[in-house]
Amino acid sequence: MPMTSEELSRVFQEDAPDFSAELCRHADSSDLAERGVQILRAAWRRKAQNERAADLSDAQLLADLGLLTEGRVTNAALLLLGTPDAVRRCIPQAELVFEYRQAESNVRFQQRLEFREGFLLYQDRLWEAINSRNEVHHLQAGFFVTDIPSFSEKVVREGILNAVSHRAYRSPNSIFVRQSPQILEIVSPGGFPAGITAENILWRQSPRNRLLSEVLNKCGLVERSGQGVDLMFDTCIREGKPRPDFFGTDAYEVHLKLRGEIQDVSLLRFLEQVGKEKQFTFSTEDLLVLDLVHRDQRVSPELQERIPRLLSNGILERRSRARYIFSQHYYQLAGKQGEYTRKRGLNREENKTLLLKHIRFRGTKGAPASELRQVLTSADSTLIRDLLQEMKRDGLIHSRGKTRAARWYPGRPPSSTIVNNN
Repeated sequence: MPMTSEELSRVFQEDAPDFSAELCRHADSSDLAERGVQILRAAWRRKAQNERAADLSDAQLLADLGLLTEGRVTNAALLLLGTPDAVRRCIPQAELVFEYRQAESNVRFQQRLEFREGFLLYQDRLWEAINSRNEVHHLQAGFFVTDIPSFSEKVVREGILNAVSHRAYRSPNSIFVRQSPQILEIVSPGGFPAGITAENILWRQSPRNRLLSEVLNKCGLVERSGQGVDLMFDTCIREGKPRPDFFGTDAYEVHLKLRGEIQDVSLLRFLEQVGKEKQFTFSTEDLLVLDLVHRDQRVSPELQERIPRLLSNGILERRSRARYIFSQHYYQLAGKQGEYTRKRGLNREENKTLLLKHIRFRGTKGAPASELRQVLTSADSTLIRDLLQEMKRDGLIHSRGKTRAARWYPGRPPSSTIVNNN
């Protein structure tokens, strides 16, 4: 079968060499802003705890970081340190556009800023523009008030750094950062790198611009490989917000949407109390499990190994073989004790009693599995099957037929008639 245009686009992008490591023929070291070099020097010195960095010449500093090759300027150097004139002349696609709208659906924007210079020269101005309209949520617990901004600085900076370091620079399009009161969206050209999807982005890494990513890492501006996305998910869940959303991403653009509203204050307090009372440190994987449970979704296979620890510490309770709920303590904090009782459901013997009652009601007509699932609506098929097999072993019920055609009847199966010819 011929490849789609999306597949062809991705193959073209991924077969190309590292754009950030290529030399820029039309630029030299005079096209790098001195202020940017000093920001880079201070960041590297701080991250590496390398006092020698203060004494290096600019040329040696940039060479040590791989931004100069035999005195020639790489694209990565321009992307981080380039003057506005140099970026416009050599890599005009390296632009970031910020827009603020009073409502996400509005066509008109209240503010628009265009940044076309080295990233280190404008990163703080971009954050200041976002933070100037960053609403703060005041959460009270007893006498204490906690302030949580709609958009956490470390989450926003990490999202923007990911866009800058992983976008496809061979595309002519710009990065867009669009903010409204409770939504911040970052759209970057190029789609995910090969092998990366919204489902596996926490577990797999594939840097598109390796040199640029390495320099940002060496200077402490991004987390170690793979940990930046972890940090975004971790922080959002800890603050009771929806996890980062990549809906709308295709082969041409990555869409990252951050939501500022706090969904469940009780969950935030529960995590804080459990951490203090049990001296429990939540990993990102633990928080992802709790987020799935909070949304009544199944825990994915990659996260199953976290379940025993959360169960043994009384943070989760098992509802069925593959379903979990929060412990009773969470529902008490939330004032939802009734919801806990409903979600906890009946115990095993009570479930058996209900199934047996229905099977006896059906009598000689038998009860198909579809009816039994209606009896225990909160139980999954695996639990119902286990309960039926237990009752069958106890001689309370028996089945006739196989698979979907099987029906369940009360009592033991009728004995075969023995014919005596004597």
